Amino acid sequence: MRLMLLAPASLVICLAVPASAQEWIEYGNREEGFTVNLPGQPQVREITWPSEYGMVFPGRVYSAPRGRERYSVTVIDYRDAEKQYAALNHPPSFRQAVYWQIDIMASIQYAATKLFRQKPGAKVTYDAWHYIDLVEGHQLHLTNADGTITHAGIYLHENRLYILDGTVPADAPEPGLFIQSLGFLDAQGEHVRYREIYSNRLPPVTIGGRGGRGRGGAQAPAQDQPQR
Repeated sequence: MRLMLLAPASLVICLAVPASAQEWIEYGNREEGFTVNLPGQPQVREITWPSEYGMVFPGRVYSAPRGRERYSVTVIDYRDAEKQYAALNHPPSFRQAVYWQIDIMASIQYAATKLFRQKPGAKVTYDAWHYIDLVEGHQLHLTNADGTITHAGIYLHENRLYILDGTVPADAPEPGLFIQSLGFLDAQGEHVRYREIYSNRLPPVTIGGRGGRGRGGAQAPAQDQPQR
């Protein structure tokens, strides 16, 4: 039996599961475009996310603890990257569209390093390209300084960054199924299905004079390519 409850911007799907795990639900958020299994209704916290190229994007953290286990989904909205970048004061050689585009394209690896690879005292035991529902991303496993285990998944879909973090005690089942439960929703709240690997589609260039080649070009001249 499946019960679906629709709210204005989100949906919650409660699945029939064994009695020992009935607190788990399939939580979906139509506004944010995702669905994931969580141990109960999440708490929601507004955040800001400083990006690699100096912009600050809005985000929300959806967190649901279960005893000593911690599960969260962080959603960062990169969709207005062009507008934000254009509003900043840049030297002429750094005004091309390529820079705000790189900020989006590199967001998975930036988050992986910022949140997990450089986590104090943690040992990264797995660090590789990954995909969920054919949406490409990255997955990391960590043994933390306190002995807990973290599985993290980071995915970029429709210029939103999804960061999943499942952290459990060493004697608990690893949180891999939590990461694997992520799905993506369209504007109508329907699950998105792809037939081939999906790579994020950048927003169109709309602000004239910011491109590298031609009107709003996405590539900067060779002498203006960013140094990474």
